[in-house]
Amino acid sequence: MQASLLTNLLLPLALGVIMLGLGLGLTPDDFRRVARYPRAVLVGLLLQTGVLPWVALGLALLFKLPPELAVGLMLLAASPGGATANIYSHLAHGDVALNITLTAINSVLCLLTLPIILNLSLEFFLGAGQYVPPPVRKIVEVAVIIVLPVLLGMAIRGFAPRFAARMEKPIRLLSVLVLVLLIVAAVVQAWSTLVAWFAVVGLACLLFNLISMGAGYAAPLAVRLPKKQAVAIAMEIGIHNGTLAIYIALNVLGNAAMSVPAAVYSLMMFFTAAVFAWWSARRAQPEAIVPR
Repeated sequence: MQASLLTNLLLPLALGVIMLGLGLGLTPDDFRRVARYPRAVLVGLLLQTGVLPWVALGLALLFKLPPELAVGLMLLAASPGGATANIYSHLAHGDVALNITLTAINSVLCLLTLPIILNLSLEFFLGAGQYVPPPVRKIVEVAVIIVLPVLLGMAIRGFAPRFAARMEKPIRLLSVLVLVLLIVAAVVQAWSTLVAWFAVVGLACLLFNLISMGAGYAAPLAVRLPKKQAVAIAMEIGIHNGTLAIYIALNVLGNAAMSVPAAVYSLMMFFTAAVFAWWSARRAQPEAIVPR
């Protein structure tokens, strides 16, 4: 099977099926709770749009990255969370409704923030800005893969709650299988890139990933949000939509070097997120989701 067929058709389809399965475990009350207690959403959005770009800038300057790679790292920081953040959060016993809410809001918000951050980065590192159109097409793809299947799953749960309950374990197993396939596909596609560029940008990408995930977990706990929401935010801002960043670098900016940080990061984040999910699942305790 061609890697492109796997990543462009089969895996998005599998992600859609898993998101439908996650929807089977959600109710409208889960999202009403998020609306009633917006602190978690605000913390996640602040970290994503107000903190991560500065972290990426600091790392680019610290490691003295070549201008194209520095812009690529900034592009990655400006990209919203990826679809797999919801799956990892589910496996780590995070607040999946919060993940889906953050993914949806971040994806729409990046229509404004991503072109601004990217243009400023081009000015700063290369001395010349460039018009970057909002990635509307990719946002629509996010909606198709994430939002619509979740809504369908919630509707099925409303009409067939027993069926929804029986599907919980199979969906969890399917999630693990799809994540394994994603990791294999990422390794196959990014291996040559990783080998060629790791010495230049690998450590910066790894630190950016660890700082993103660590801040996403620590900041919510610091403001006394529940651990389930801290896990959700950590996954949301630690797992970036690398596909979006690569698409913009190659098809909008026409610069292959700018896609390298996203390719390297996308490979690393699967492993770091898996470790974090395993650690979080082991520590998971029954707890009220409403903030204290």
